[in-house]
Amino acid sequence: MKQSRRWQRILLLSLLSISFFAPLILVSNRLQSITPVGRRESIEELSNFRYRARDLRLNAIEHEGGVGLKGPRHILLKDAEFNEDSAVIHPNENEKAVYFPKTDGNVLKFREESQRRTESSDGKDQFLTAIQLANKTDYKPPLSKFEKSTKAQRDGATDVKIKEIRDKVIQAKAYLNFAPPGSNSQIVKELRTRMRDLERAVGDVTKDKDLSKGALRRLKPVEAALYKASRVFNNCPAMATKLRAMNYNTEEVVQAQKNQATYLMHLAARTTPKGQHCLSMRLTSEYFALDPEKRQMPNQENYNDPSLNHYVVFSDNVLASAVVVNSTVASSKDPEKIVFHVVTDSLNYPSISMWFLLNIPTTATIQIQNIDDMDVLPSDFNQLLMKQNSNDPRFISTLNHARFYLPDIFPGLNKVVLFDHDVVVQRDLSRLWSIDMKGKVVGAVETCQEGEEVSLHSMSTFINFSDAWVAGKFNPKACTWAFGMNLVDLEEWRRRKLTSTYIKYFNLGTKRPLWKAGSLPIGWLTFYRQTLPLDKRWHVMGLGRESDIKTLDIEQAAVIHYDGIMKPWLDIRIEKYKRYWNIHVPYYHSYLQQCNIQA
Repeated sequence: MKQSRRWQRILLLSLLSISFFAPLILVSNRLQSITPVGRRESIEELSNFRYRARDLRLNAIEHEGGVGLKGPRHILLKDAEFNEDSAVIHPNENEKAVYFPKTDGNVLKFREESQRRTESSDGKDQFLTAIQLANKTDYKPPLSKFEKSTKAQRDGATDVKIKEIRDKVIQAKAYLNFAPPGSNSQIVKELRTRMRDLERAVGDVTKDKDLSKGALRRLKPVEAALYKASRVFNNCPAMATKLRAMNYNTEEVVQAQKNQATYLMHLAARTTPKGQHCLSMRLTSEYFALDPEKRQMPNQENYNDPSLNHYVVFSDNVLASAVVVNSTVASSKDPEKIVFHVVTDSLNYPSISMWFLLNIPTTATIQIQNIDDMDVLPSDFNQLLMKQNSNDPRFISTLNHARFYLPDIFPGLNKVVLFDHDVVVQRDLSRLWSIDMKGKVVGAVETCQEGEEVSLHSMSTFINFSDAWVAGKFNPKACTWAFGMNLVDLEEWRRRKLTSTYIKYFNLGTKRPLWKAGSLPIGWLTFYRQTLPLDKRWHVMGLGRESDIKTLDIEQAAVIHYDGIMKPWLDIRIEKYKRYWNIHVPYYHSYLQQCNIQA
């Protein structure tokens, strides 16, 4: 009996021992089986972890072998590619599942390696992200603050912080594009919120010195959110594809914006500023309030005197024509010999006439002419102009083409200087009248670049040399020249009957496309081999468009020309060139002040 009880006690103690030690053994084995991935996820939850900005940089570009980010359409990563077979990553226990494309078999290896610590030169432990470990040969330890500042000064870098912030925003958008539409995971929410806060704090700032302290403070939370995203998704090839797609789409958006800006610029060039419209209306009302005998200009006996220096400008703009006249008279050494002929249309004739009646030069002679009252133009001239392939009123304007009827408009004159109304005269032009024309009709500054076989404004750019008639009659490489300031021999013009040549070419151009709209291409054809080159200092162009003109060339020029659409009287003007035009505008005039026309 005692022996039986003894064995029962031993069995009971054995069972108790097994029940005590078995759980310990099982827990021990379980702890040994936990992977580095689980330990890494625990590390991510440490709130006092310091993330380094340099660890966030992607090596996606290296995976592309030096190729640019732009790629063809067929490689774009679509959001529809995120399907049910995608891998599910749980960043931590509190976050919802985030779905991303499957990664390759090396991701787990990268995650395990990211646990390993490398001792930096300053003795501090640092972590390598999986993306950097994917290309460990290119990894470099983060630079110290002193090294960063020294490198920035050596490379001449400016606005480093702004560039860094922009890069972080682009990086955040790339990560957000990987999340499926409508994703509400904690990482997506945090990254989106941090990015918006940073963008709102930075605003439109483009300089480091203008950055607020709040913007710099919001940079670190973005870096932390980006670090989390980089640990969740570290597929570099997929990231490179997405960045390439973003770059491609951005380039398309930029090109669309450029096209829209170009359209709006040309639209602005066609419009009349509100102040100038006001000025024209006030002058017109004042003109019709005058008695007819008071509307006459003085010194009318000088209009056809061939011994005087005659200047002609075709204009429908009050201020523009006033600047041409004022600058010419102010620059002349002998203004008494100046006779200015301003040719306009019936709509602007009253306002321009009234302006010069109120501001008659004390020495020079002014004549205002209405092209619509002359019988020199064909009766169907306006209908012919409308046949040009253009809706731009500047190109189909009667005044734009009336210059080809100069001998008929001024039958009593032998030589004139023809101006565009967007020029400013800075030097005395009396020496122009002593130039030997050598049998040529037009004296002009050529637009050929020195040392180049092709002209700056090549004839082939404006004229259709695929047409057999054009190709057989003209040379596409012939040097072109500019309107704006031209010395014209009217006697030689009449002798060669060039107005008839213009009419012939113009009619041909209405039947088939021979040149672009405007008077410049047909002017090159009409005066082909009839042009005398002038010294370039007589006429400097490019102030009405984006051009790299030296200030010395502008100040030494006799005439400067605001050719292009950025006229000095428009809001789209180039500010650094406007001062040459402003000095000849009487902003003190009561009409200009009442119409709020300011410098």
